[in-house]
Amino acid sequence: MPELPEVETIRRGIAPFIVGRKVQGVVLRTTMLRWPVPADLAERLTGRTVQDVERRGKYLLLGTDGGTLLIHLGMSGYLRILEKPLPPGKHDHADIDFADGICLRLNDTRRFGALLWVEGDPLRHPLLAGLGPEPLSGDLTGDYLHGRARGRLIAVKPFIMDHRVVVGVGNIYASESLFRAGIDPRTPAGHLSPERYRRLVTAIRQVLEEAITAGGTTLRDFSDQNGRPGYFALQLQMYGRDGEPCPVCGRAVEKITLGQRSTYFCPRCQQ
Repeated sequence: MPELPEVETIRRGIAPFIVGRKVQGVVLRTTMLRWPVPADLAERLTGRTVQDVERRGKYLLLGTDGGTLLIHLGMSGYLRILEKPLPPGKHDHADIDFADGICLRLNDTRRFGALLWVEGDPLRHPLLAGLGPEPLSGDLTGDYLHGRARGRLIAVKPFIMDHRVVVGVGNIYASESLFRAGIDPRTPAGHLSPERYRRLVTAIRQVLEEAITAGGTTLRDFSDQNGRPGYFALQLQMYGRDGEPCPVCGRAVEKITLGQRSTYFCPRCQQ
């Protein structure tokens, strides 16, 4: 599914086209995604000017002068900017039309995404209120993670994937970050020192920033706003490479299951 780097790539891609523009119309082709699409969404959004496009975790927030459109891409969704009319496909569920022929189109094959309207502070919405700090912000520190992990026996990989602890560290990026930090993903979260958590925070930031720069990870269902795939998968050092030599020590990469998710690590480099 689209992870934080993919969502951030889309945010950066669509913002220049729609910030400062007034919504001229909304076309909804479905009434149900993961949750019901508000029946009056077109009425509420039409005539509003988009003031900013923000991201919280894997949610996009289109802030307007009268409320916020909350978008989640689910497992297979993506947004595209169309500068010329294009007939909608089977899974093109919503169009937001702006002046000069600009259209923001939501495609979601599996319909696990969301389109919701929020009035007031969007960060107080139940879907956002319980989220942990952003991994690229100064709120995420090694001392914070060490404090949250105190006394916990859960393995460190599912611990950092818990969106209540920190948002946006998906399965691929957790494996890559733990490898760079030299931490065995099976280690109980409460057994790591503050210094090792500081090293892990640095690795998380590096991996996510590199992924954002590269345009996201190439996944089967993901395309960026121009329909072009991302290429970060070409740089992955651990994920999906079981049996291949570790790029540092040459030992075979191992694959296990943690928290029902495939996990890749080097048994020599990660202790």
